[in-house]
Amino acid sequence: MKKIEIIVLVLIAAAIAVLVSFMGNLTTYETVASAKEKEGKAVKLVVSLVPNTIEYDAVKNPNYLTFMAKDTLNNTIKVIYHDAKPTDMEKSTRIVLNGKIQNNQFECKSILLKCPSKYKNEEAASKQVATGA
Repeated sequence: MKKIEIIVLVLIAAAIAVLVSFMGNLTTYETVASAKEKEGKAVKLVVSLVPNTIEYDAVKNPNYLTFMAKDTLNNTIKVIYHDAKPTDMEKSTRIVLNGKIQNNQFECKSILLKCPSKYKNEEAASKQVATGA
């Protein structure tokens, strides 16, 4: 084999190895029920907060937050997050949770809040334009 062919084969093998390693770290959006079937595997849940279920005491333990979350199919699960409570969590309409199910609870690694407040003015303006008001 020529030197260039060997280099190309090595580059292809390296590219395949990189792709395979990335595929192992991919997470998918799941419902609570489908996440429970994948216990111990990393998943993303898109949920809403069940009102009045947040348990957080910044004085006692600032790195422990629990709450109940509900998916679009109304399945609920207890969420445990070992970090500080995100600001304005109660105002959020949707929450994206990254983590895994363990012992019928969701062990959360990160929380992303989806807050509609910054889009309210844009929605109202687009509705006015659409209706001609």
